Amino acid sequence: MTQLNALTIADARDKLRKGEITATELTEACLSAAEAAAPLNAYIAMTAEQARAQAAAADARLKAGDAPAMCGIPLGIKDLFATRDVQTQAASRILEGFRPPYESSVTQNLWDAGAVMLGKLNMDEFAMGSSNETSVYGPAINPWRAQGSDAALTPGGSSGGSAAAVAADLCLAATGTDTGGSIRQPAAFTGTVGLKPTYGRCSRWGIVAFASSLDQAGPMTKSVRDAAIMLGAMAGHDPKDSTSADIPVPDFEAALTGDIRGKKIGIPKEYRVDGMPAEIEKLWSDGAAMLRDAGAEIVDISLPHTKYALPAYYVIAPAEASSNLARYDGVRYGHRAKIRQGEGIVQMYERSRAEGFGPEVQRRVMIGAYVLSAGYYDAYYKKAQKVRTLIKRDFENVYAEGIDAILTPATPSAAFGIGEMADADPIRMYLNDVFTVTVNLAGLPGISVPTGLDARGLPLGLQLIGRPWEEADLLNTAYALENAAGFAHHAQKWW
Repeated sequence: MTQLNALTIADARDKLRKGEITATELTEACLSAAEAAAPLNAYIAMTAEQARAQAAAADARLKAGDAPAMCGIPLGIKDLFATRDVQTQAASRILEGFRPPYESSVTQNLWDAGAVMLGKLNMDEFAMGSSNETSVYGPAINPWRAQGSDAALTPGGSSGGSAAAVAADLCLAATGTDTGGSIRQPAAFTGTVGLKPTYGRCSRWGIVAFASSLDQAGPMTKSVRDAAIMLGAMAGHDPKDSTSADIPVPDFEAALTGDIRGKKIGIPKEYRVDGMPAEIEKLWSDGAAMLRDAGAEIVDISLPHTKYALPAYYVIAPAEASSNLARYDGVRYGHRAKIRQGEGIVQMYERSRAEGFGPEVQRRVMIGAYVLSAGYYDAYYKKAQKVRTLIKRDFENVYAEGIDAILTPATPSAAFGIGEMADADPIRMYLNDVFTVTVNLAGLPGISVPTGLDARGLPLGLQLIGRPWEEADLLNTAYALENAAGFAHHAQKWW
């Protein structure tokens, strides 16, 4: 029999409703797995008492026949989501000891649906990173290992703890956030499914802000069906978030027919970047062939402004970050440095921020402050916003021509080693986002689906980009790709 913590949401839901298992048994299995997985450093805080109380309440709902799909499902929560009376630190020293007296809208939606919180998950500091190495808790470790090697690999970032926990069966699913690829890249590195919804589909209220016009919460799961189920519980209009869309949430799971006959799938020529590994190129062409065999029409398309996406993103995101993080000054929020004799408030501000923020956050805050400063605003920030408009228009033009979804690689490589890029030029790390940032700049939905292994036996993912607000259609195309790829590999337990 499959261990309970290895179940998918869909399988667990069915067993819970039939009375074959209880939410309490399921929760205990996940808590035991999580506590035994310390070497992965995926969880930074366990909430066992709360989990047991929520599981008992879920069992009562199941017994009464009042059971939404997520009822009794144990989840891990990224440390970016405010959780009432539970530490929420955004993996930063500056928020050490912060226990919010409120709950984020997304997690509240999940608890209302009967889900269970196992604990908080590791991440890059303030979601700034692509490897989970900027975390004040230390890096989360990918449960996958390359063949013949014991070297620790990154699970990706910033939702690295979420990806590692799902891949290692330490929870049935997890929440993530995606500002430039922070759900999709870790999903690709760990052989899991990561969905970044349309901007505005999930409320941002109660999620620690990185770049407000780019951030979006989404599910990280073991299958496309699970992503559809979980998104249905997470999404919805929220009056507390002015960017939350007042659009009905469809039944995403009901859309999963697997029938994509007649759908037009675009292959953008601009995503064939210099130096792309041959195995990524092959994965991409194999994915296109799978969709063609399933009845879709494969169409070559052009997104001409793609080459400007990365530089535009790394102007806009740090600019918004420097603005959002200005409040963490040791007075209004966060860690406060001890005032030394003869120092004034300015010195206290400076030392509080220097002590509280890690090097990558400091770097991005300085870049952001620079591009917003007098004399440079027009040259950098304003120009980047114009480029963003052109990138969005590229997608609009392609969708206007009848394209239903776009297929691209999710990442330029499989997972790399912890520390492999630590001392390198930071631009090398930023290049991990090359295939994902356009989706955030245009506010579109995107999903990473595991579709193969590289030569070292590490997972690789393909990305599908959908039309705005058409996550149901995107999930169905992803479901067809998942079925065709038949990815059934799992990380071999070493921890």
